Amino acid sequence: MSFRKYQKVLAIPRVLPATLFMFVAGLPLTIMTLTLSLHVLNEMGRSYFDAGVVATATALGFAVGSPLLGRMMDRHGLRPVVAICGTLSTLAWVLLPLVNYALFVALAFAAGVFTIPTGSLSRQFVASLVPEDQRRPAYSLNTMLMELSFVITPAVGILLITTYSATATLVGIGVWRAFSYIALYVLNWPMRNVDEVARDQDAVQLKWREWLSLRLVGVLLVSAGALFVLFGTELALIAVLRENGEIAFTGYVIAAMSVASIAGGYVHGIVHRSWSLMRLAVTMSLLLLPVAFFDQVWWGLLLALLPTNLLCTPTLAASSEAVAELAPASVRGQVIGLQDSANRLGQTLSMPLVGYAIDTLSPATGFVAAACGGLVLIGMAALCNLRISAPPQRA
Repeated sequence: MSFRKYQKVLAIPRVLPATLFMFVAGLPLTIMTLTLSLHVLNEMGRSYFDAGVVATATALGFAVGSPLLGRMMDRHGLRPVVAICGTLSTLAWVLLPLVNYALFVALAFAAGVFTIPTGSLSRQFVASLVPEDQRRPAYSLNTMLMELSFVITPAVGILLITTYSATATLVGIGVWRAFSYIALYVLNWPMRNVDEVARDQDAVQLKWREWLSLRLVGVLLVSAGALFVLFGTELALIAVLRENGEIAFTGYVIAAMSVASIAGGYVHGIVHRSWSLMRLAVTMSLLLLPVAFFDQVWWGLLLALLPTNLLCTPTLAASSEAVAELAPASVRGQVIGLQDSANRLGQTLSMPLVGYAIDTLSPATGFVAAACGGLVLIGMAALCNLRISAPPQRA
């Protein structure tokens, strides 16, 4: 299949360096929770519950911080936010190995709040640099690179943690991010294009009621539903392989899932007309249901998971494209940050609910729980769409 659509996107001024930089800058974030948890378990000698508390605090920090930092960028621009929040985030990372557990939880939350959300910032750059009719391949490429980071970084992170320590890796993450913030401050890519800046100068500051439409709420719910499915699938996968005594094959299965996801994203970006966001999300969820019947051997599970993972990157890319389309330029950072919060909500809800299904029924039912939870959130989005299309009631 032709790479021409991606070539056209990458030929747009500043798109290629911005895309590559944000990919490299965001690599450490994929092992943030893992490193924090292993530091609590290994260096502090505390329980899995304590590690879970830290992971939850970090996730909540991201959920609070993403729209907050996005709002600050909308109002004050990129450089002031990077300078202030980058400094606070770096201090939090450097101090983490030096404090007791209570302060560790607080600093983990602060690190989440003040860490510049690389994913949402990258999507903002795409929206500002790429014309609307070329955004599908741009967001597909962006999401494929994010998927690639989840293939590369965990293995490298585990190697660093086992070779050195979780403490050293924590400091390394802080240093990596600090250099990223310095580079981001110097490069200062635009948050809005020239036409949007001109329109914003004459526009009145929008209130949240003016941009938080039912259609946008529906897109955020679909995005949360997709993350519910994806994280629930990973948890169910680990549970099934552990039950079968095949946990050593986890890496092979996850690698195959990631390759399928990237392949699906590639196709999504180059086809003349792709499926709608709703259709992608519903199909991805439904294709997960029959996986529960293929839990006997690891390679059967791998093959059964490929169809649903083919739609993973397309669904995430389509949700990013939909959010960028619905977000007014003057509040784009806040809206895209809100999408990050919705994603965190889907992730946070998925783990305990799917885990409960695994504990009370069987590991294989985790796939069913993940699919059903995603469908519930997608169904809520469909209700929002119905309210939009419903005719007004007569008095």
